[in-house]
This record gives sequence, C-alpha cells and structure tokens, in this order.
Amino acid sequence: MSDEDRRPGEPPAEGLTVGRTAGLVGVSVKTLHHWDAIGLVRPGGRTRAGYRVYGDDDVARLHRVLVYREIGLPLAAIGRLLDDPEVDAREHLRRQRGQLAGRISRLERMVGAVDRMLLESKPGIRLTPEEQVEIFGADWEPARTEEAEERWGGTAQWAQYAERAAAMDREDWEGVAAAVEALSADLAAAYRAGVAPGSGAADALAERHRAQISTYFDCTYAMQVCIGRTFVTDPGYVAHYDAVAPGLGGWLYEVIAANAGAHGVDPESAAWE
Repeated sequence: MSDEDRRPGEPPAEGLTVGRTAGLVGVSVKTLHHWDAIGLVRPGGRTRAGYRVYGDDDVARLHRVLVYREIGLPLAAIGRLLDDPEVDAREHLRRQRGQLAGRISRLERMVGAVDRMLLESKPGIRLTPEEQVEIFGADWEPARTEEAEERWGGTAQWAQYAERAAAMDREDWEGVAAAVEALSADLAAAYRAGVAPGSGAADALAERHRAQISTYFDCTYAMQVCIGRTFVTDPGYVAHYDAVAPGLGGWLYEVIAANAGAHGVDPESAAWE
C-alpha cells in the first residue's frame, strides 16, 4: 500500500508496502508473496488498518536472502541458516566465498578456452595480441589488422590473405617478421648508399618487396604501385619509414614505380587490379 492508498486520516505506515519493498530489493511482488508463504521473509509490521508492511529488520533479512540465493543456496537451506542461532553466518559466508572464488577461477579458464577457440576459428592471424607484439615488435598495434579488415574486408585480396594467414602458425609468422626486418635493413642500406631507382640493385629490392606482399595475397605490379603511393601520402607509413631512414618511404616508392614501369605498368595511372 502506498501513502496515496491510505484511508482518510490514517497515518503513514511505519514500513514499506510489498510493492515498494519489491522495487527496493529488486525482486518481484510475486517473489515476496512466495517467500512470505513459506516463512522465509514475512512482513513484520502492520498499519492501523491492518495492512502488512516490511520494517527495517525485514528488509535487512531480504538482503541476506538475496546474497545467499546469489551464491547458489536453495531457499530451504537459506531459511535454516537465517533461523538457526547455532549457525555462524560469517564462517558460512567465508566458506561460500572460497567456493565462489574457485568457481570464478574455473569460469575464467573456460572463457580463456573459448577465446582461443574463437581465435582459431576466425580467418586471419591466429595469434593473440600479445604474441603479435612479441613477434612483430613493441611498435606493432594488433588493431591494425581489424582496421585493415574494415577497409579491405570485402575484397578478393582480403579473402586470400585470410585464408593464407589462417594456415600459418607462430613459426611461420616469426619467419615473416624476420624477412620484413631483413628487407627493411637492406632497403635502408641501399638508400643510404645512393642506389638509383631503376638500377638492377633497386629492381631486385622492388621484387623482394612485391614477393613479401605476395605472402598475403597475389600482388601485381599495379597493386604494388598503389601500395607504394601510401609511403608518401599516409602519415603512418611516412613516419614508419622515416624512423628507419628519413626519406626512405619516398625513395622506395620511386624504386617500385621504376620497376613497375619496366614491366609495362604506368605508375601515374596504375590502379588496384
């Protein structure tokens, strides 16, 4: 009964109605009626008109019931626990806490197993983010793969990459990382040595670069040119190559463009095909 439901001249109830109590503790009115019927928690107060209401002690008992129910005790056991003066409630809660901690540990292991299953069933790199950083270096950002999927996920090249990456294990990726590092070092050395784009040495490096991309998908000369353009337009790539050797990205694009031109591709009009 709410204050608005009181009879004219009746003082406010010294307690809470069933509806208000249900809203306070987060259960249904039907649940409270059931607990009342089985003697688990009974409203101990009454208004002058005879309406039963829940007092502070009743609400406190309800909260204890909710705690015990949350940790899996049946209602009958909860009633005995609350009503038996010989029961040490704190000791019982400590035991329940230990059991809950064990359950949480088991659930965490199950979550980890499910995560591994999801990782293994998803096309693409079958490495955890931690393994990716360990293999590709501290500056590697695992989110790059997700960003790439958002951008290229609908293309044939991405489908090819996903299929190939899913078949690679940690040892394969370690080999890829080593090849990337070796090519980066050789590109920087050639750039510092003044190797001219279009020369035999530069063309060999361009072919190594295209072969490296082809680890993931079949990369044509035109595709390589499109990728090379990002080395001078994308701030992330510019910063990456500048960190190896200032200006390396621009020189690498010229090397790629010259080699593509030698194979009949116009770098100015090259398109993703």
